[in-house]
Amino acid sequence: MEFQDVVRRRRMVRNYATDPVDPAIVDLALRNATRAPNAGFSQGWAFLLLDTPEDVRRYWVATAGDDGVAHPDRWLAGMMRAPVVILPCSSKAAYLSRYAEPDKGWADRDETRWPKPFWDMDTAMASLLILQTATDAGLASCFIGIPPDRDAAVREAFGIPDEFDPVGVVTIGHHPEDPADAGAAGSPARRRRRPVEEVVHRGRWGHGASPSA
Repeated sequence: MEFQDVVRRRRMVRNYATDPVDPAIVDLALRNATRAPNAGFSQGWAFLLLDTPEDVRRYWVATAGDDGVAHPDRWLAGMMRAPVVILPCSSKAAYLSRYAEPDKGWADRDETRWPKPFWDMDTAMASLLILQTATDAGLASCFIGIPPDRDAAVREAFGIPDEFDPVGVVTIGHHPEDPADAGAAGSPARRRRRPVEEVVHRGRWGHGASPSA
């Protein structure tokens, strides 16, 4: 698929067919994720792959509870059908340590030197490469967050070390038979996408994008 087709076709899909996903595609998505830009080549990320029915169910139990899984609402029922769940995790410690090395010139691990959490940002970019790889392979995918009150349960269920923080969750699967079942109320199919002219400022805030953009 051409790159522009991947960009245009990528959607957050929240309902899946139950067909299994080719493990080779998942492996490729994870390899592509490690090609994401990352400050100082810190590579402060890790990816928890859940691709067996038992592990996938354990994830949903950890986040929705036994009762939620037994009696899911429409959204959860659709998401639970995804056969692959990936948790991209970031490591702040890896970045603080990397920038305390001699070639970076900082002698300490002072967190205040970082105006933004690049460890989370870089791992989020890696997550996008997973989504794009799934789209390129003709698969459906979605990025969602972990409910804050369920973070500890997810960590315990899968032994995630304290050094790593899940930045979200990527689900991967096949598209449902009816395309109308794939999206949600806020999807581009039901909500206007803001045009480039409204979001790009040229030279000074408030100066709109050129017609060519």
